[in-house]
Amino acid sequence: MTGDTSYSADKSLSPGQNLDITIEEGSPNSEQLLDVEDECNDFENDCEQLFEIDGDDHENGRDETEIVDFHNGESQVKECPPPVVGMEFETYDDAYNYYNSYAKELGFAIRVKSSWTKRNSKEKRGAVLCCNCEGFKTVKEANSRRKETRTGCLAMIRLRLVESNRWRVDEVKLEHNHSFDPERAQNSKSHKRMESGAKRKIEPTLDVEVRTIKLYRTPVMDSSGYRCSNANEEGTSDHANFSRHLKLRKGDAEVIANYFCHKQLMNPNFFYVMDLTDDGRMRNIFWIDSRSRAAYGYFGDVVAFDSTCLSNNHEIPLVAFVGVNHHGHSILFGCGLLADESFETYIWLFRAWLTCMSGRPPQTIITNQCKTMQSAITEVFPRAHHRICLSQVMQSILGDLALSQGYDALQMALTKVIYESKTVDEFERAWEDWTQHFGISNHEKLQALHEERERWAPVYSKDTFFAGISDYVNDEAMSSFFYGHVHQQTSLKEFFDILESVLQEKHKKEALADLESRDSTPLLKTRSYYELQFSKLYTNAVFSKFQDEVVMMSSCLSITEFQTSGSIVTYIVKECIEEEPVRDVSQFEVIYDKAIAEVPCGCNCFNFKGYLCRHALCILSYNGVEEIPCQYILSRWRKDYKRLYVPNLSPNNVDITNPVQCYDHLYRRAMQLVEEGMVSQDHYMVAWQAFKESLNKVRLAAADKIE
Repeated sequence: MTGDTSYSADKSLSPGQNLDITIEEGSPNSEQLLDVEDECNDFENDCEQLFEIDGDDHENGRDETEIVDFHNGESQVKECPPPVVGMEFETYDDAYNYYNSYAKELGFAIRVKSSWTKRNSKEKRGAVLCCNCEGFKTVKEANSRRKETRTGCLAMIRLRLVESNRWRVDEVKLEHNHSFDPERAQNSKSHKRMESGAKRKIEPTLDVEVRTIKLYRTPVMDSSGYRCSNANEEGTSDHANFSRHLKLRKGDAEVIANYFCHKQLMNPNFFYVMDLTDDGRMRNIFWIDSRSRAAYGYFGDVVAFDSTCLSNNHEIPLVAFVGVNHHGHSILFGCGLLADESFETYIWLFRAWLTCMSGRPPQTIITNQCKTMQSAITEVFPRAHHRICLSQVMQSILGDLALSQGYDALQMALTKVIYESKTVDEFERAWEDWTQHFGISNHEKLQALHEERERWAPVYSKDTFFAGISDYVNDEAMSSFFYGHVHQQTSLKEFFDILESVLQEKHKKEALADLESRDSTPLLKTRSYYELQFSKLYTNAVFSKFQDEVVMMSSCLSITEFQTSGSIVTYIVKECIEEEPVRDVSQFEVIYDKAIAEVPCGCNCFNFKGYLCRHALCILSYNGVEEIPCQYILSRWRKDYKRLYVPNLSPNNVDITNPVQCYDHLYRRAMQLVEEGMVSQDHYMVAWQAFKESLNKVRLAAADKIE
C-alpha cells in the first residue's frame, strides 16, 4: 500500500476483495462514474473500508486523490445535473445545449420563450428557455387539427449575460405539470439539433480530475491502533506530531467509530471518509449526513467555512461548512476533524466535500484569513468567489493597534473607511489618509492586509452574492455554527452528543419558522404594493428585513436623472438618515435598464443581503414599475417553495442483472417515498396506499412467474 490511505464508510466489499475503480472527481455529474473490474455480490453490513491510492504522490508522501460515496458499488451516471441558480457558461449556445441535454435526459423538449438584445445592437443580453409544454394554444391555433401538447408547464431557466461576459442562470423552475414522453421529446426540434457527442462539451465548467484507486475491505481496526500522540511532544504542530495525525485521547477512536456506524445504520445516505497514516492512525476525517447533502441543493450558493476551533487550538480540531437557509438560519453542510492546517490537508478536505456535493462548487465561499487555505480554495474551487470574513479582518487590525494613541478615534475612522466607501477610488484614498493620519503607513500587518483587500473590502465585492451570510454590511461577526455549544476544552465524546442536540435544535427551529411563515400574515406598515407582494412570497424573517427597506423609502428625499444611454438611465438618489444628534445625507447611484428591468444600486444591498434596497425600490416606483421584477425574487427565500431534504438520485440507468444495483436503487427510491410521506398526514396516507398497492403488484408478478 502507498503512504496514504483513506477510510470510508459504506456497505460493500467482502474482506480482502480488491477492485480497480475509476473516479471522475469534481465532475458536474451528480454521481461518480465507477469502472468496476471485479464483480462482488458478497456484501456485509459493516461500515468501514480502506482506500489505497494509485498515482503520483505529493512531495510529502500524500496523494491528492479524493474518495467518494460508492453507493454499494452501483454504477451511476448522470450526464447533466439539474440547473441551479448561479451556474455559469462561456457562451449562450453552451447554456442552451446544457439545458437541452438535461431535458433530453429527463424526457421533455425545450424552446426559447423569450430573449432580449442590447438596444441598437444584435448582441443577446438574456433569454428564457422553457419546457415545450409551456403556455397554451392561442385562439387561432386552437382551430388547427394538431393535437394539443401544451399544458401551461412552468419549468424554465432564465439566463443573463453578466459583466464577466459569461452566461449565468439567475432563475430556475424545475417542476413540471405533465408526465414525460421521451419518445416524443426525442423527435422534437431542439433534440434533433443536438450534435453527436455534444453532451460532454456543454456541461458547466468545473474542475475535473480523474484518478484510479483500489478499494479494499478490512475488518475494523482496534482502537489501540489510533493511540494519541503526546500532547506535549516537542516539535509538534497544532493538533499533529511529526507524522501529522490527530491527537486522540484514549477511547476517542471508539467514540468516532460508534457514532459513524450508528448514523449510517439510521440513515444509509450518511457518508464519512477517513484519511489514515501508514500505521493506521487517523489523520483527517470528514462526514456529512443526508439532510445536509440535500439542503446544499437549495442553499449551496454561499458557503462559510468555519475553522474557528482549529485556528484557536481547541481540544477538538473541528471545521464546519455552513450555509444559510430560507429563514436566515445557519445550516450545516458537513464537518471535519483535521490534523493540521497544511495545504495538502485542505486539498484533501475540500475535494472530499466537493465530491459529496456531486462536483458542484458554491458560488461564494467565505473563510478566515489563512494563506494555505486560500491556495487550496483556488485549486479546488477556481470559479468560486473567495472572500475573507470581514469581521475577522477588523478584529485583526484593531487587535494589533489596541495600544495605539487615540485608539477610539482610530477605530471610528477605520469603520468609516471600510463601510462607507462607495467606490474603489474612494476606498483607496480613504485608506491612505487613515494610515497617514495615525502614523501607521509602515505597519507590516496592515500592508499585508491591504494587499488582500480585494478579498475583504466591500467595494471590491459588488458583483459577489452573499445571501445575507456575510457581515459586509454591518459590524457583526460571522458567528460559528457551534457558537455557545463547543468550547476550548470540549472533548470529542462531548462534542458528538452536542452535535446531535444542536442539529435537532436547528431542525426544530426551521420547522417552527416554516409553520409560522405559512400560517401567519405579516402586518403591513405601508401602502406600497412591493411590501404586499413580498409578504405573500417570502418567509417572515426575510420579509421583515425587506419591509424595513420599504419603510425607509420615505428617507429618500430626491431622485435626479443623471445620464441616459438608450434604455439605460442613471439616477442619483439623495437619502437623509436622521439619528439624533446626527443628520446624515448620502447619495447613491442607481442604474435602471428598462429593457431587462435591472436596477443595480451602488449600496449593493441585493448582492449582500439578497433583496432590493430602498434606493432601487424608489427608482422602480419612479418609473411606474408596479411589481418587483422576477429576477429579484429568489426561490431560496420563498415560503411556498417545496423543500424535501432527500438527496438527489440518479436516473434509472440500473443494470437489472446486477442484484446489488437493483437492491440499492429500490432502497433509495423507497426512502425517498418515506421522506415525502412524512410531510403531512395526507402525504402519509397516499404513501402508505402506494406501498400497499406496489407490494400487491410485486407479489402478483412473483405468483405469475411460479405458475
